[in-house]
Amino acid sequence: MNKKFNSLVIRALVYTSAMVLVYFLLNQVLDGRVWDEMVVSNSSLKGEYCELNNHERFFHQSSNTYSNLFFFFFGILICLVAREDFKNKNAENRMQQFPELSMLMGFCFIYLCFGSSFFHASLTWIGQRADMNGVYSLNIVLATIALLNVFYRISLSNRSRNLLIAFLLILIVAFYQVHLIASSRILLTTFILLIWVLTTINYFQFRQKRSLLIALSSFVLILIAAKIRQLDVDKIGCDPVSIFQGHSLWHLLSGMSCFLGYAFFRFSKS
Repeated sequence: MNKKFNSLVIRALVYTSAMVLVYFLLNQVLDGRVWDEMVVSNSSLKGEYCELNNHERFFHQSSNTYSNLFFFFFGILICLVAREDFKNKNAENRMQQFPELSMLMGFCFIYLCFGSSFFHASLTWIGQRADMNGVYSLNIVLATIALLNVFYRISLSNRSRNLLIAFLLILIVAFYQVHLIASSRILLTTFILLIWVLTTINYFQFRQKRSLLIALSSFVLILIAAKIRQLDVDKIGCDPVSIFQGHSLWHLLSGMSCFLGYAFFRFSKS
């Protein structure tokens, strides 16, 4: 499996490299006038993040836009894993038996990549909504994965799996409105705590198959990521023109945390 997984990682890197080129060309060919007719986000008006808002460029915040390609990489990698799972007819792992859910997880990563890229490139209100909806989509699917693994005795027919995927898609769309009503801090904290609790329960259910290191790494990374994001918002250690931005590091670390959260359930401990 390690050899096969390594080949999938290389393929994901190739696809991501191609997307880096696409981003670069877009930023060279287009300019900031593309976004002029759109409503500016509150985040832009109050200068929420450290990076300089260069309104003349197509990517108003270049580092914070390019760094979303970390989400693209993880999404493509999970989609490639899901494709392999579709071919496996004798899988024992619950996630391998439900490749549609893995595929949805991969799509959510890619959706977050483009939603957050849209926001940091344009600094518009609609871009900010797409960004947040991408964040919620990842948490919704990861929480569902955790629930299905904790309640592993519940078997799902093909029809039930399709209905679940449809329900999750509807729920993700609904969160476009939900996040305008409820505080994102409360909602995201609730999701994270729920995922942590379910992950812990599942670890004790299958200690011989689950990796404690992966679970702890996922927990620690999201805590570090959240701290770095807050430091960026508070403008501590801030250099607005540097290519190294705290919010960009948030993209990387939070993406790694979510991927490891998925990997905890998808890959059995050797």
